[in-house]
Amino acid sequence: GVIAIVALAVFFYINQKSENNEKAGLELSRIMTLFNQGLYLEAIEGRQGTNIIGLKKLVEDYSGTENGETAKIYLADCYSFLGKYDDAFKYYEDYSGSIDYFKATSLAGQASYYSVKGDFEKAASLYLNASKQSAVNSQNPDYLLNAGINFLKTGEKEEAKLLFTQIKEDYTTSLAYREVDKYLAAIY
Repeated sequence: GVIAIVALAVFFYINQKSENNEKAGLELSRIMTLFNQGLYLEAIEGRQGTNIIGLKKLVEDYSGTENGETAKIYLADCYSFLGKYDDAFKYYEDYSGSIDYFKATSLAGQASYYSVKGDFEKAASLYLNASKQSAVNSQNPDYLLNAGINFLKTGEKEEAKLLFTQIKEDYTTSLAYREVDKYLAAIY
């Protein structure tokens, strides 16, 4: 009897979590229009008198679901775009989803925060970790470039040089490739 009750409870829990994730996905899709239009404050708070609840409420209600965790990244991005870096950092740091792209975004967001605060060593390390989350992330050259720039600021020129060289060899079509020569020139 106990095993049946436990099995039923597990089934109910998994079913409820899946249902919550679907609801969070629907709410997130409604908010993305505001986000994509650059209406970051509305994306955070929602739109009064409509069915758009806002990212803050979505994160409160659905944290722990994959779509709720994705909403954390968009919420952090909104705060970052509004210049509220401490609020952004809180949500970047709190991300616990399983999507590699958003894991990298979370690490890069934290790195940006530390860079602004002057902790260039921590920023470089986080940017480097962001670049390692997925081999196919189009942001990897930018993460490597930012890691190299922060390594330069700490005086670790050899580490910076290795990253800049990697960009020149592996990412010839990226925007970071066009920027890297001026940083390499600063090393020599």
